[in-house]
Amino acid sequence: MIETLGWIALIAAILLWFAFIDQIRLNLEGQKGSLIIPIVVVVNCLLWTAFGIGKRNWQLVAANALGIVIGAVTAFTAI
Repeated sequence: MIETLGWIALIAAILLWFAFIDQIRLNLEGQKGSLIIPIVVVVNCLLWTAFGIGKRNWQLVAANALGIVIGAVTAFTAI
């Protein structure tokens, strides 16, 4: 049961990060968004990824590693 919940949470996290794609699009079109939010996302995901690696929880690592990448791209395009 908990393993299934982990996979559902992984899918939900991935969908969450794809929500940032719209902000990246707006940033590239000149409608710059907040720089604070993606920076906080990257820091948060770095911490959770490190925790997941320490616990050998690869679902947690996968979900948050994607957040690091998409958060960084969002921050870069917001500059």
